[in-house]
Amino acid sequence: MSVFFNKDAIHPAVHMHAQEVAAGKLSRREFLTRATALGVTATTAYGLMGMAQPARAMNMAKGGTIRIQQDVRALLDPPTFNWPQLGNVVRGFLEYLVQYNADGTFEPRLLESWEVNEDATEYLLKIRPGVKWNDGRGELTAKDVAYNFARWCDGTWEGNSMAARMGSLQNEAGDGPVEGGLEIIDDLTLKVKLTRPDITIIPAVTEYPAAIVPEGWSGDPAADPVGTGPYKLVEYEVGVKAVLERNTEHEWWGEGAYLDRIEFIDFGTDGAAHVAAAEAEEVDMTYETVGEFVEIFEALGWQQSESVSANTLVLRTNRLSEVDGKRPYEDKRVRQALALAVDNAVLLELGYANRGTVAENHHVCPIHPEYADIGAPVRDPEAARALMEEAGMLDYEHEIVSIDDDWRRNTTDALAAQLRDAGLKVRRTVLPGATFWNDWNNFPFSSTDWGHRPLGVQVLTLAYKSGVAWNETGLASEEFDTMLEEASAIADADTRREHMVKIQEFLRDDGTIIQPYWRSLYRHARPGILGADSHPINEIHVHKLALEA
Repeated sequence: MSVFFNKDAIHPAVHMHAQEVAAGKLSRREFLTRATALGVTATTAYGLMGMAQPARAMNMAKGGTIRIQQDVRALLDPPTFNWPQLGNVVRGFLEYLVQYNADGTFEPRLLESWEVNEDATEYLLKIRPGVKWNDGRGELTAKDVAYNFARWCDGTWEGNSMAARMGSLQNEAGDGPVEGGLEIIDDLTLKVKLTRPDITIIPAVTEYPAAIVPEGWSGDPAADPVGTGPYKLVEYEVGVKAVLERNTEHEWWGEGAYLDRIEFIDFGTDGAAHVAAAEAEEVDMTYETVGEFVEIFEALGWQQSESVSANTLVLRTNRLSEVDGKRPYEDKRVRQALALAVDNAVLLELGYANRGTVAENHHVCPIHPEYADIGAPVRDPEAARALMEEAGMLDYEHEIVSIDDDWRRNTTDALAAQLRDAGLKVRRTVLPGATFWNDWNNFPFSSTDWGHRPLGVQVLTLAYKSGVAWNETGLASEEFDTMLEEASAIADADTRREHMVKIQEFLRDDGTIIQPYWRSLYRHARPGILGADSHPINEIHVHKLALEA
């Protein structure tokens, strides 16, 4: 069925989910995510649960500067962004169609609203009127939005992770949208017509690589900072500092943007340096606070916020990577043996001070609506040695690479210790951030952190589907891809969960990853800073930042 509902109607699935909340079958957070993804406003969604939407603080001062501790990494063309930090900086001038909030709601930004047909094959996108480009070229239109969707669909563009998110819109060649997939109805209305049902389109356009750029974009946000947002980029030095200032020559459509200046200052990856900067009053808030430094910032009297998140760390092998002319992790037995040697609970304790929950080696989180409980993985060092010997790899020395920071280094150290305890040979390599990030997805065996996504099928599509830009394991399975596409087409989470059982079991049996834990995220800000709350994807919505009046 492909009939759209009128703008005053509510998608029928929303009423069903509201009844599930009332019956205790669905959490409030899951309901908010599902309802707003289907085009219901946050206010209406809260009302359907018999609740009022939480009020925002109103004591915002106009003007001032906030300094944020955050890595300043080399800027890229947005669809090739590979870290949230890049999105946080450009969000001042490049905006997004939809914003994902910490309470799980999807908030329209450059879109005024959207409608989804019953089988999630068509999306009717209403562009917000009166949004202007900051270079005087005129207003944002449906043609501009269609241009961005077309760019996102180009899977031949190296590093374009948006292509994985737009698989249901791509043509057979994978180098653009399917013919007729983008229909401009009028200047402010775009219809997106998919080749198959896909419930992930709205969540996908909230992600940090989905910043909206103008037609004819140069590809360099620093050299060509043309966008629709309230700030302008005035300074960008990799590894040092990025600075946004209010764009007084641009008429911005939105509410907020209270500050005159926002500075992102790079103090490196050592949490002790972040504490020192706070004590020296060189910074006003953290991008993220990890490990033992959470308690230290509390002791400083800074405001702490915590977010529920599916943020995680994966300790993964890449079956395509060669070492001395061989592919050591191409053998499934080797991957399985590594997982059998590890106790994930120990990695959570030693690596992240138990500030999270134990994970199960399949990258689907209990807070994901479609999560299936297939039980915890088994640790069996003797079986690990036997499998490794059977594969002829018992004498092989595994080099495990990590970044030189607190929690990722510590977790990887704990992994290496457990593998040694199981009788396997291990060499640890610790790299500085800039070196690690340049080649993060190509190491034969390394640890990588992965951000939160609202849906389990989203992250699996980004990380494990054949040939996608962020596939760091080398997994290429037609069976897995087919199962994942089928699951992504199912709107009902309970039905989708039945499919996820097989998907999760596949990943674990394949030994694709060792995934030790899901981690809680923390952010700290000095008293008087508003809008700095922790976010599940570590996003900083700069238009919300302000000093307290």
